[in-house]
Amino acid sequence: MRQDVRRDHLLHKGQANRKSAGGQDQLHTDDGAGTRDSMPHLLSDIARRKKIEYFLADLPKDAKILEVGCGGGWVGEHFRNNGYTGYQGLDVLLPADIIGDVNEWKSLGLQPASYDAVIAFEVVEHVDCWQAMHDLLKPSGRAMVTTPIPHMDWAMKILEKLGLNQTRTSPHTHLTYLDSITIFSKKHVKKVGGLAQWAIFTK
Repeated sequence: MRQDVRRDHLLHKGQANRKSAGGQDQLHTDDGAGTRDSMPHLLSDIARRKKIEYFLADLPKDAKILEVGCGGGWVGEHFRNNGYTGYQGLDVLLPADIIGDVNEWKSLGLQPASYDAVIAFEVVEHVDCWQAMHDLLKPSGRAMVTTPIPHMDWAMKILEKLGLNQTRTSPHTHLTYLDSITIFSKKHVKKVGGLAQWAIFTK
């Protein structure tokens, strides 16, 4: 995979962005690892363990897996430490395996219908990447998504201020009720803690 993509082509206008110290727009995610120099927060750390149990435990060791918005890499670390061989993480910054914008997957050398699973933990509230995830999945492949419940995002902000949850690093400009997503053939959506939505979509 190409990892030398020029930084001036990394950002898609549909992404939610923040300003870096140098003034450049960047996309990050909030799954307890979105800020690479931040310490884990209590609820984020608990959520990681629960996500491993719910989403990742039954994936075959040789499954081809793409994580969109891989942040600091805790999902990839889990896979690599447990013998998975087909994981790739994608983000706009290192240490991702693939550097770039998932909505520009063709220019990154990715192939359509090539992944058994696409993971997007705390990503879709920042950027509309539903079509890209669908296109990259094999038939019967699964998209695994977590995101805040839109009308409860105010409570997430309070938890962030209290230091109980990872502080968001870019605005939640694409908050979505996952039951409204119709691009996939099947979906199973559940609410977690009255604040979050977890879903498995099948192509």
